This record gives sequence, C-alpha cells and structure tokens, in this order.
Amino acid sequence: MGRRLTVQGWFHLVLALMALLVVVGTVIGARLLGQTADVSDRLVGQVQPARTEAYRLQAALVNQETGVRGYAIAADRQFLSPYTQGKRDEARAAARLRELIGDQPRLAADLDAVQRQAASWRRAYAEPLLADVSPGEPRTVDATTAARGKEVFDRIRKVWATQNADLAAAVADGKDELAHARTVRTVVLSGMVAAFLLAGIALAVLVRMLVARPLKALRESSRRVARGEFDHVITVDGPTDLRAVAKDVEGMRLRIVDELGASRSQQDALTRQTADLDAQAVELRRSNTELEQFAYVASHDLQEPLRKVASFCQLLEKRYADKLDDRGKQYIDFAVDGAKRMQVLINDLLTFSRVGRHNDARVPVELDQALDKALANLETAVRDTDALVERPDALPEIVGDPTLLTMLWQNLVGNAVKFRHADRAPHIRISCEEDEAAGVWNVSVTDNGIGIAEEFTEKVFVIFQRLHGRDSYGGTGIGLALCKKIVEHHGGRIWIDTGYTEGTRFCFTLPCRVDTADGTAPRTEEKALT
Repeated sequence: MGRRLTVQGWFHLVLALMALLVVVGTVIGARLLGQTADVSDRLVGQVQPARTEAYRLQAALVNQETGVRGYAIAADRQFLSPYTQGKRDEARAAARLRELIGDQPRLAADLDAVQRQAASWRRAYAEPLLADVSPGEPRTVDATTAARGKEVFDRIRKVWATQNADLAAAVADGKDELAHARTVRTVVLSGMVAAFLLAGIALAVLVRMLVARPLKALRESSRRVARGEFDHVITVDGPTDLRAVAKDVEGMRLRIVDELGASRSQQDALTRQTADLDAQAVELRRSNTELEQFAYVASHDLQEPLRKVASFCQLLEKRYADKLDDRGKQYIDFAVDGAKRMQVLINDLLTFSRVGRHNDARVPVELDQALDKALANLETAVRDTDALVERPDALPEIVGDPTLLTMLWQNLVGNAVKFRHADRAPHIRISCEEDEAAGVWNVSVTDNGIGIAEEFTEKVFVIFQRLHGRDSYGGTGIGLALCKKIVEHHGGRIWIDTGYTEGTRFCFTLPCRVDTADGTAPRTEEKALT
C-alpha cells in the first residue's frame, strides 16, 4: 500500500486519522463535560439545598414541640404561635424537600418517615395535650405526660438522624462522583493530547521515511551523475510521486547520456574537420602565395608583351600603310584594340585582387573627403553630361581605407553617369542616415538612369557580368563586384532597392564610428554641384 500511495496521499491519510481523533475526542469530551455539569448541578442545585430544607423541616418540628410545651404550661394562646407557624413551615419545607430529592427513594423514604413520626407525635401527644389546656388556667404538666411526649419526639429525632445521615451520604456521593468525572475528564484530555503528540511524531517519522530519505537518495544520485558518473542508474523507493520524479530524472540522465554520446561524436567530427580546415588553410596560404606571384607576373611580365604587340602593330601600320588595304588596316586595329583591352582587364583584375590585401589601411576617414576625391576624378564626365549631384551637407566619419572608399564612390557615381537615360541629364542623389539600433550608417546613391531589371539585381555584383554589349557601354564588368568587395571588407553590405523604379538606387551600410561633436546625427540638407 505504501508504494501505491503518494506523499500527498500519506499526508491526507494522517490528517484524516487526526481529524477522526479530534471528532472522537470532542464527542467524549463533550459527554464528560456534560456528565460533570450534571453531577455538579445535582449536587449544588438539589442535594445541598435538600439538606438545608431538611434542617428547616427539623427546625419547624422543634418549634412545634416548643410551642406545645409552652402553651401547656402557660395556658396562653400566644404560645401557640410557634406551633402554628411550625406546622406551616413543616409543610412548606417538606414540599420543597420532596421536590429537591426527586426520584431518590432512600431520601424520599426518610422524608416519609419524618412526616409519619411528626403526624404520630401530633396525634398521640400534641393534639390531646392542647385539647386539655383551658386558656387562662395555667397548669403543671405531670412527669408522665412529659416523659411520654419526650419519648414520642425522640422517635422523630431518630428519624432526623437517619435523614441527616442519608443526606450527608448523598452529598458525599455527589462529591465523589464529581471528583471521579473530573478525573476521567482529565485522563481523557491527557490521552487526547498524548494521541496528538503521537500523531505528530508519526507524521514526522512518515515525512522522514517517505519524503526526506527518498529525496536524500535522489539528491545523492543526482550529484553522482553531476560529478560525471553518467552510468549510475537513478532509482528511488518510496511513494508513487517520488518514484515518478526519480523516473523522470533517470530519463533525463539517459537523455544526457545520449546527447553526450552525440556531442562526443560531433566533437570527433569537428576535430577531424578542424584538421581538414587546417590543412586547407595551409593549402590556401600556398595558393594565395601563388596568386600573389601570378599578380606580380600579370602586372609586369604579361603587360610587357601586350605593350610590344600594340606598339609593333602600330609601327607595322605606320610603315606599310600604303601597301595595306582596308581589311589589313582593320585587322591591325583589332589587334591593337584587343591588346589595350587586355591591359585594362589585367589592371582591373589586379585592383580587385588587392582589395583587403595590399590596401588594408584602418584609419578614420571622412566620407566627405572620399566623395570629393571621387567627384574630382569624375569631373570631366560630370561636366560633359551636365550631371547634377546632390549630397548631404555633412557625411559621417568611419574607420576604413580612404583609397578604397574613394574607389567605392567613384564606381557608384561613375555608373550613374555612364548608364544615364538618353532623354535626360543624369541626376544623382546621395543620402546618409544613422541606424542606432543596428549601429550602422545607411547610405544610398540614387540616379535617374536606365535602371536595372529586378531579375539582374544579384547578377550585377558578380565579376565580369555585363548586362549590355561592349559596343553600347564600355568597361570590363568588374566595377560593381569591386564595390561589393569594398563594402564587405569594411563590414557592411550592398544591395539594389528594387522598389525604386525611376532609375537605380544602390544602398549600402557602413559601421558607425562616432557621432558628431554635439551628439546628433549628421545633417542631411542637400546641396547641388555640377
């Protein structure tokens, strides 16, 4: 049964037993208190007043005897008053005494005996004596009459003695019964207190056996598992709910063991991957070294033959111009143009590869100054196309590479000028806002040019990806890829706002360095320059 009950069930059982004990003790106590009250009431309200009334009855009989004797000697009717009053007092005391003794036969028999003896005394002595006395004629009571009266009245006194003895015994019995009831009440109350103490002790023992001991075992088992003994099986004997808790903890241990095994497997896999990554890093460093060597070769050794091809083709055209037909001259132009484009492509590739490697300066850079340099480099293109560039009054300061940031502005503004709309002059708007929550500057370059279709918004940032033929727009297709690499090198990102349809809007972020001196973001009031 102990294994089927929960801790709460055990507590309910003990509390139910204690409640039953309280109910039983209350009933017994109430009965004992009622019995004690009855005995006390009977003793105080009946037996002791009955004894008092018996004394009054006896006093009334004594008054009667005194009155009869006085009247017989003095023959004066005033001496009959005690006799007459005594008879009335006797009747009243007898009635009250009979009411008080109730159904106690011995006391009732004593009262009957007293009344019979009193009636016999009056009939045999008092009434005849009173009848022989003439008022106003005193006489001397002879010794025989006096002796006979004393004999009859002594019988009444014997009955008094018996009545007084029985009333005293009744009082003593009442006191003994009251003392016994009080003793029983004290014993029962003491027993109830002892029972409550035993119930409390039993409850404490149950708590220790059913709660404290299993919880201690569960705690020790959990600590063993926490110390690393993952193979230790957690089992607890006790009430149902504690065994359920132990079962859940054991399930958690098994889950931890499984997860630990999986974690160790993952750790082994990560160790192997780390070793592979180390090997790849070594290979990557070797490959980077080779790329640096290739870049050096491309910047020196590859460009020299290209310059010779272009130079000799131009010399060939100059010396043999009169001997070449138009097709020959066209072939020479193709060769010279290919060599020059090859040189431009090699220079652009070198620039792209050097971002973040050779150009790795980390200094405070005013974006205003970088933009000024870019616009100065693009001055001719801006003037020839009547382009309008709107910019904030002040751009923030960040930490970065001033050369790369100048290249970023130059490529974005240059693209806006290059890919202008045929029917309108370029209008370029630069804006900058701070995102305090993200800790970045949100920068945008907006133009009113030909725009970029939404399906090409990711493709344009891939190196050598061109959306137009070389005959329409020049270039190598590396400018936006270079912008993407510069922005990411500075910890930001770049994208095209597809919601803007009046041209193209390039958006990019740059990490914040500091606010302005007054603690506010830079002003965005715009000015125009051409």
